[in-house]
Amino acid sequence: MNAPIKLSVYGLGLAVIFISALGIGNAVGAVGPAPAHTGHGAHVTSSPDRQTTEPVPGGLQTSQDGYTLTPEATSITPGERTDFRFTVTGPDGRPVTGFQVAHGKRLHFIVVNRDLSGFQHLHPTETGDGVWSVPLSLPEAGTYRGFADFTPPGREGLTLGTDLYAAGDYTPHMLPPFARTATVDGYTVELDGVLTPGTASRLTLKVSKDGTPVTDLEPYLGAYGHLVALRAGDLAYLHVHPEGTPGDGETPPGPAITFYAEVPSGGTYGLFLDFQHAGTVHTAAFALQAVQPPTGTTPVESDHEHSGH
Repeated sequence: MNAPIKLSVYGLGLAVIFISALGIGNAVGAVGPAPAHTGHGAHVTSSPDRQTTEPVPGGLQTSQDGYTLTPEATSITPGERTDFRFTVTGPDGRPVTGFQVAHGKRLHFIVVNRDLSGFQHLHPTETGDGVWSVPLSLPEAGTYRGFADFTPPGREGLTLGTDLYAAGDYTPHMLPPFARTATVDGYTVELDGVLTPGTASRLTLKVSKDGTPVTDLEPYLGAYGHLVALRAGDLAYLHVHPEGTPGDGETPPGPAITFYAEVPSGGTYGLFLDFQHAGTVHTAAFALQAVQPPTGTTPVESDHEHSGH
């Protein structure tokens, strides 16, 4: 689309969102079940009209397994810094305050435009009574998706999502071309590996600067890198972490960071790698196609146990 599209949060914008939601629901039904374990992002929920349980990709629901994400406001003025506040209520209907620490934080909040631009990885703080607050700026008009990634007491990680609206003239961004190399802030990141739906796919990302491999990556939230995968269209969410731990005597601080990602279906995914060097966090973005292996072949899986943590 070449001409800007006028979004109105309370008018045409809502109509577009309702239509998109119908399409997203159909897409989720068509792609089949998600894998049972993908780190953060894939969780099992029961359908009242079915006798079996089906895994649900993370981030597609505002409420899941008795937990509900409730933002105080979803309309945000583009380009203005906002104190974004929300609660997560538990099965008892009360705000949850006892999240477990996962990867250095009790709660991670990811924000991205629905066209997969403007990725942000934020860390809210609890202000009291289960209310979470984080400074948030949406760079331009559009519809965004916010993901609360957390681990409730005594259970596995959970990801809930909510749409955020920035009214104004909106020109959609095209997905970046499929490429094995991304550049950010003077760094070059090379991607090796393929995404195969339904199995743990090995992805290795190598970081260099000015043609020299970076061998002194710094720990960021307990790891040398964090990878978020979002499925184009419905933004099904997957947050994985790399092999090894800084300081374990085996994991080198670069240039390579290896992940095992298990995506729920074929299709296009936006991949966002966070890494820290020289005291600054950088985010490299890729677009990658997940494809089924040829008929009659079996995907090769690692002999390691992959929990995504």
